Amino acid sequence: MSSLPVVLLAAGASPSPSPSGSTAPAVPSLQDAQESATNAASWVEQNWSTWLAMGLQILLIVVIAVALRAVVRRAITKLIERMARTAQAVDGTALGGLLVNTERRRQRSAAIGSVLRSVASFLIMGTAALMVLSTFKINLAPLLASAGVAGVAIGFGARNLVTDFLSGVFMILEDQYGVGDVIDAGVATGEVIEVGLRVTKLRGSDGEIWYVRNGEVKRIGNLSQGWATAGVDVTVRSSEDLDKVKDTLDAVAEQTSKEEPWNELLWGPVEVLGLDSVLIDSMVVRVSAKTMPGKALSVERELRWRIKRAFDAADIRIVGGATAVEDAGDTPDPAAMMAAPSAFSNADSAQAKATTPITPEQPTPPGK
Repeated sequence: MSSLPVVLLAAGASPSPSPSGSTAPAVPSLQDAQESATNAASWVEQNWSTWLAMGLQILLIVVIAVALRAVVRRAITKLIERMARTAQAVDGTALGGLLVNTERRRQRSAAIGSVLRSVASFLIMGTAALMVLSTFKINLAPLLASAGVAGVAIGFGARNLVTDFLSGVFMILEDQYGVGDVIDAGVATGEVIEVGLRVTKLRGSDGEIWYVRNGEVKRIGNLSQGWATAGVDVTVRSSEDLDKVKDTLDAVAEQTSKEEPWNELLWGPVEVLGLDSVLIDSMVVRVSAKTMPGKALSVERELRWRIKRAFDAADIRIVGGATAVEDAGDTPDPAAMMAAPSAFSNADSAQAKATTPITPEQPTPPGK
């Protein structure tokens, strides 16, 4: 009797697999390992020149970018220093000396240099990064297209921010104002305590701090550049002697111009400009003086103080305004403006009874 495997082989059937159903992992032979190492060495040998060329190209790009960035930043620094030195040539006049004082030049130069250096670094290093990516055979067209679309979207979403930034850049470049200046920005007025590319900080007259976006400023009035004008209007009676009034004002102006500290605050003589207006009962004399910026209000207060004392000493009366009091001799008698009492105001007087209408008699009804 033959066995079962012999019968199955005779029938043409293949033997059944082992009960475990798995085969042992193939162990690589020494010949396979040698072949893999040979292939790797061959691949490295074929591509090492390409790698070396890419590495050298990337290194060259980085070195050139860093060197160019250093050269550009140094050139910007030299340019800013030359601008500051050139501005000193305007120091011949009081206006020029005020506009380009040392601290103001330093602040402006630092701001302009910071902006230019940041822009130059961004452009140079950004271009170098794109060149490095192109060295790795990366297609930059989709990347640039995506960046363009993203830039447009961000531009629409942040247009106010871009407007504020550009306005701040031009304000600094044009030296419209600086720290310490008193400006009227339309939306707020005060002393500039900080100038930024997006926001300008102002200290108001009551101590409050205003944060003004540069893009919202439509016009700027700088009260600290050049010079200021102190103007005082003196209202006197129309009967006053004009020569006496002018001599008194000239004496006040001369005395003020000689005393400290007003002689330093005044950048010109105090001038009596003449009659500003003439009315029936009064006339206005205009007094003006050119002063240091920001000191006009102080000079005006001092002039009013001195003019009032001088007029009192010269017996010149200042009039005008709702609270002005006239001389006692010129004040009309209130009783003179009233009419005499009328006899008709008393209902029991004979005149009042005579004017009383007569009441008609009522007819007597019949039968009475």
